[in-house]
Amino acid sequence: MKKTLILAMTMLISVGCFAQKNPLVKKAKNYAMGETPDFAAARATIGEALEAAPTTETYYWAGMIGYQEVTHENYNQVLGKGYSQAKAGAAAAESYDYWLKADELAMVPTLDKKGREVVDQKTRNNISKKMLEYYKNQELVKYGIYLNEQKDYSGAYEAFKKHISIPELPMMQTEKLQKEMPRDTTYQQYKYYAAIFAVQAEMHPEAIALLSEMKDGEYESISVNQFLYQEYVAVKDTANFVATLQNAISRFPKESWFLQNLINYYIFSGQEQAAIDYLEKAIEREPNVAQYHHIKGNLDENQGNYEEALKDFDNALAIDPTLADAMAGKGRVYYNQAVKLNEAAALISDNKAYKKALAEMNEVFRKSLPFFEKAHEMDPKERSYIQTLKGLYYRFQSEPGMQAKYDAMSEALNNL
Repeated sequence: MKKTLILAMTMLISVGCFAQKNPLVKKAKNYAMGETPDFAAARATIGEALEAAPTTETYYWAGMIGYQEVTHENYNQVLGKGYSQAKAGAAAAESYDYWLKADELAMVPTLDKKGREVVDQKTRNNISKKMLEYYKNQELVKYGIYLNEQKDYSGAYEAFKKHISIPELPMMQTEKLQKEMPRDTTYQQYKYYAAIFAVQAEMHPEAIALLSEMKDGEYESISVNQFLYQEYVAVKDTANFVATLQNAISRFPKESWFLQNLINYYIFSGQEQAAIDYLEKAIEREPNVAQYHHIKGNLDENQGNYEEALKDFDNALAIDPTLADAMAGKGRVYYNQAVKLNEAAALISDNKAYKKALAEMNEVFRKSLPFFEKAHEMDPKERSYIQTLKGLYYRFQSEPGMQAKYDAMSEALNNL
């Protein structure tokens, strides 16, 4: 019996730091800490108290109601009486918010009996102990996991953000408390999860803020930078997503994902020379990726570097002889040159010179033909190859066998 009384006294000491001057606070406390707690009544009563007197004491006890419900739910879990993670987590998040306000008010200087300015350090110490308890027991982490399972991603973000913010709170900045909250791998893991929840919730500024804090760290560094790039894309922040890709290329030289996305950006934004420059870097790092050579061939062709483009396509085919697009690329180089010769011939007024220009043009068209035929063999269902071949066979239809080939391509198009 005596031992029970001592334990009861210890509990009272641990939760008490005020002699309640506000009767509503005392009433709310009785509802929350009775043998059969009524947390709804406690919250309603503390709400009245906050309206009447929004003081450090009132906010502290508003937080204590949530803390008491967390304790109650954890006790039920131990006894197998039915545990509600929804109630425990919401209560923990609620008390966190109330205690932040209590700490803010506790930091407002008041005059002591000797006329000196002082802050309410006793209340701050009590709150910091409770916050440390939440942090070590991972109350907010458990709540965040629960909310994620409910697909409430914004709620999961808020819960994890509260957890990882505890070591950063002004009240927690003592050497002793900091030693008990190391920024270890687990801390970084929870920070990463908070960022992912923000991404899932499309909370772009929040996601960017967390990912930016982590981008130069070691935890999941590659995926952190990938997510950061994607978030900048989502908010159409071109300057920052380009900078993110460029920084990641330097930091992760073996990760082609960043380089490929930067090259794609330069291609689709019309900055072809920049794309070629980065493709050359990509080829230097990974010379046996056929697609790099193929894409560079397309860009060199667009730039009018026809000989270089043909070399690019040859390099691609040397690595992957089945790459039909590279084979067609060679044909396209000659085909497009022939088109330009045709345009130039149309401007010639001298009949003899005109016929000579047409003959040269047709020879270049003829050079393209075997490459498109080979590409068609590699990929018989590709419409663009069939259409190009149909046009070429029509151009040479007076020659033996060309009309039959033209008819075959017409039939192939109809059957696609």
